[in-house]
Amino acid sequence: MITCYLRYVIDPYKLKEFEHYSKLWIPLVNKFGGQHHGYFLPSEGASDIALALFTFPSLAAYEQYRKDSFSDPDCIAAFQYAEETRCILSYERSFMRPVFE
Repeated sequence: MITCYLRYVIDPYKLKEFEHYSKLWIPLVNKFGGQHHGYFLPSEGASDIALALFTFPSLAAYEQYRKDSFSDPDCIAAFQYAEETRCILSYERSFMRPVFE
């Protein structure tokens, strides 16, 4: 199992647009075999940092999702939405393995 941790730097004046973008991706990750753990938007503290966590059974499954997402019409629409609204300034992606016990 592998968990993807995404740290976004967002435009704080486009929080509504980023929240919409977030809601587009949750079902898409699930559609491709992942389990989305949600997006975490700014509340108190930094107004331009958001996080997302989702898990795939393996790094290979995640890589297949990434490959497939570039040809899926719903994913393409989500990518285009972020580009058009410019709600995301930058992001970094890390992979972690969970420990439950």
